Amino acid sequence: MLTETRFDSFDLHPDIRRSLAEAGFEYCTPIQERTLPLALSGRDVAGQARTGTGKTAAFLLAVFQRLLSPDSIGPGPNPRSIIIAPTRELAIQIHRDAELLGKHTGLRSVLTYGGVDYGKQRDQIAAGVDILIGTPGRLIDYLKQGVYNLKVIEVAVLDEADRMFDLGFIADIRYLFRKMPPVDKRQTLMFSATFPLKVTELAYEHMNDAQTIRFEEEQVTSDRVRQCVYYPSNREKLPLLVKLLRGMEDGHVMVFVNTRHETDRVARTLKANGMNAAMLAGNVPQKKRQTLLKRFHDGELDVLVATDVAARGLHIPDVSHVINYDLPQDAADYVHRIGRTARLGATGDAISFACEDYAFHLPEIEEYIEMPLTVEQHDPDDLPELERPAPRKPSGKKKGGRRGGGRGRGGSNRGGGRRHSG
Repeated sequence: MLTETRFDSFDLHPDIRRSLAEAGFEYCTPIQERTLPLALSGRDVAGQARTGTGKTAAFLLAVFQRLLSPDSIGPGPNPRSIIIAPTRELAIQIHRDAELLGKHTGLRSVLTYGGVDYGKQRDQIAAGVDILIGTPGRLIDYLKQGVYNLKVIEVAVLDEADRMFDLGFIADIRYLFRKMPPVDKRQTLMFSATFPLKVTELAYEHMNDAQTIRFEEEQVTSDRVRQCVYYPSNREKLPLLVKLLRGMEDGHVMVFVNTRHETDRVARTLKANGMNAAMLAGNVPQKKRQTLLKRFHDGELDVLVATDVAARGLHIPDVSHVINYDLPQDAADYVHRIGRTARLGATGDAISFACEDYAFHLPEIEEYIEMPLTVEQHDPDDLPELERPAPRKPSGKKKGGRRGGGRGRGGSNRGGGRRHSG
């Protein structure tokens, strides 16, 4: 949904206006309309906005405007703005948008995240950067090595703050904030899909008289998403999923599953039964993950079976259906999942399975979204017989044990852990 407020109604730098025009950005979304006047004036802003509402463009334009203003200290060896994201995928998307919307600004943005290109990313930062975009673990790694410092940060952005808590990054976030200029010497922009007390406390601690922009709950759970629920037994779930997918014409579908093992089983079963499907989970290598996302984005894949690693921070247009093969165990994750569809004014469908294992989460979800889900019936006798997927081929790698340093199948985890997976 777009408003009647035009980007050219703001006093933006000419290079920003030129970049916006070439990118086809003409009218603001609601979150942009409400946050940009404040952010462009230099105010700290805490905004409630789910992925897909245009918040990335809102904070990027504020960053560009600040760094291009005569009051900025100007380019130097260290970043003047830092944008912190909880996941690699979100960091990559922010950097992509920064390159598009800042095309003519001359500002240099650098992306850093774990898992790939350690030396290359280090060299890019060391060569000088205006806007540093990354995940907490890798940002702290290079900071402690002295590759850069945060002493001249003019604008700090924290995206998806509630997700930072979920992933255990909050100590890292506080560490990064302590290395920056004090709150009255920098501008801070924080966005979060939900505003629990812990996020509010973080804003109070690290922001300067922040203006909070909240949207009503019905705006967080889009009324353009048609939501329904089936009650299959566990053994009926896969046949019901296949039946529903076969009935979707030109579907572009995301299927959410709670565990990696089950995600793999669902994806392989769908492929064995003629579906153009792939899986996306945290154990998928980063390069393969990006390839899969691009194929799904470009329409080469019809079905993406994913864990919650894909529930936030991914800009994938034209998702027609979201299917909760497993109901999420956290009601807020339900909102994040169904937010993959009905983006920027479109409509979509969200279908959930309340099975034997996860049905007890449904009352909490319905209470959270303040509405009951429409119940759909299915005939167990009308479900298709499925082809079983071929057994997985052995990888040929020896299982780890006590020999070889005792790493086992997970490899060395010294100094790592979940917190620094980004």
